[in-house]
Amino acid sequence: MTVDSLEAVKKDIRIIYLGTPEFAVAGLKALVEGGYNVVAVVTMPDKPAGRGHQVQYSAVKQYALEVGLPVLQPEKLKDEVFVEQLRSYRADLQVVTAFRMLPEVVWAMPRLGTFNVHAALLPQYRGAAPINWAVMNGDKETGLTTFMLKQEIDTGNMILQERLTIGDSEDVGSVHDRLMAMSVGITLKTVDLIIDCDDKGLPLPVTPQPELPDLRPAPKIFKEDCQIDFNRPAVEIKNFVRGLSPYPTAWCSLDIRGQHFENVKVYKVEPGDGLISVDCADGKVSILELQLPGKKRMDAKSLLNGLH
Repeated sequence: MTVDSLEAVKKDIRIIYLGTPEFAVAGLKALVEGGYNVVAVVTMPDKPAGRGHQVQYSAVKQYALEVGLPVLQPEKLKDEVFVEQLRSYRADLQVVTAFRMLPEVVWAMPRLGTFNVHAALLPQYRGAAPINWAVMNGDKETGLTTFMLKQEIDTGNMILQERLTIGDSEDVGSVHDRLMAMSVGITLKTVDLIIDCDDKGLPLPVTPQPELPDLRPAPKIFKEDCQIDFNRPAVEIKNFVRGLSPYPTAWCSLDIRGQHFENVKVYKVEPGDGLISVDCADGKVSILELQLPGKKRMDAKSLLNGLH
């Protein structure tokens, strides 16, 4: 398909975009600014946040309102009122990035189906927190996969995959941001491929996910999952901490200069002895950046200088 013919056809393909956090905004923005016919957005309901419990919009809703897109925020995705409202937009295609698991009545609705942009190299890291788990496990590589949705979570046939190297000391925040930037390209490429195949009457080229014996899951992470186990080797502790930094953040209890502190957030550690060190399975691990309860995040030297 030529550029001119793609421009003409893509305006006829009605797209609904489903997503919630900042990660999902990149793909939506690329579609809108690229001239694709995004007819509506589906995102999580508003929720109170912060100390004042003020109602906060999702990042996707904020962007959608800025560009004048209709926003749907169902409490339940099987709700008949929502399903009929969704159907009224007559979408040809749905694009999902960082959203909830969809029921079949939703993902099977468009004639061209629904594809998901997943932040992992499927079939590895199926689940809600793939970026965190890849870094926590010390992986050297991650990436993005687009795939067609089906009933079982993150198991559909793959469309495209792109790879990204993870630096040895890179934290999940950095990997998240680089994958977010990458998501623009793979989202547009996948939409263009689907449009091109539809225009030519060809089946979409997809690949079934391989059956691997050592699949690593990526379940949602809760606070209790973030406690540092100092009985593990130093390198594993380092990977654990950077896989949770800056969010949702590893934590532990610490004794510093004769004072005991609970729920200390830890953002960066390195194997070896340092200003603030803790014994671990194979020696010591040095805590380089941390945050005491009620205080700001700071490096170990600054914390010690301000600690009486």
